[in-house]
Amino acid sequence: MGLWGWWWAARALRLASGCGWPVAAPGPEAAGATSRRLCAGGAPSLSYQQLKDLKKTSVLHIDVRERWEVDRSGKIPASINIPLGELVEALQMDPTEFEERYNQKMPSKSDPVVFSCLAGTRSKQALGFAMALGFSRVQQYAGGFEDWIKHEPPETK
Repeated sequence: MGLWGWWWAARALRLASGCGWPVAAPGPEAAGATSRRLCAGGAPSLSYQQLKDLKKTSVLHIDVRERWEVDRSGKIPASINIPLGELVEALQMDPTEFEERYNQKMPSKSDPVVFSCLAGTRSKQALGFAMALGFSRVQQYAGGFEDWIKHEPPETK
C-alpha cells in the first residue's frame, strides 16, 4: 500500500472510530427500518440472509479480494471485483472510466454499496475508505466469501 493508501486508511479509521455515521436503510422495501450507526469495534454488518435480500434491489456489491483469490475460489453472484488496493482510486474515477474498467455503472455517493472480502477484515477497511470519501449508504458483509459458501456454492468466472 502506497503513501496515499496509508493516509486514507488512517483517515478512515479516525472517522469510523466515533459513533454517528449513519448507514441508510437499503431502500423503499425497508420502509420503517431505522438507519444503523457505525461505532468503533462494532461496525454493523449484513448477515447472509440480509445480503441475499439486499441483492434483489439495486445495490452494488464490491468484492475487495485480490483478483487471483476470485479467480481461484469464485465469487458471490452479482458482485464485482475491485481489489482493496484499487478501491480509493476506483471510487474517485471518472464514471466513464469506471464503467469501462469494471463493466458496471459508477455508484454515486448516495447509492447503496456493500463491500465483502474473504472474512471481513478488508471489507471493514473498504467501508472506512468509502465513508471517508463521502459515500453515505455503505455496508459490509463481514462474513464474506467464507460465510457465503457455507450457504450456497460460489459463482465461477
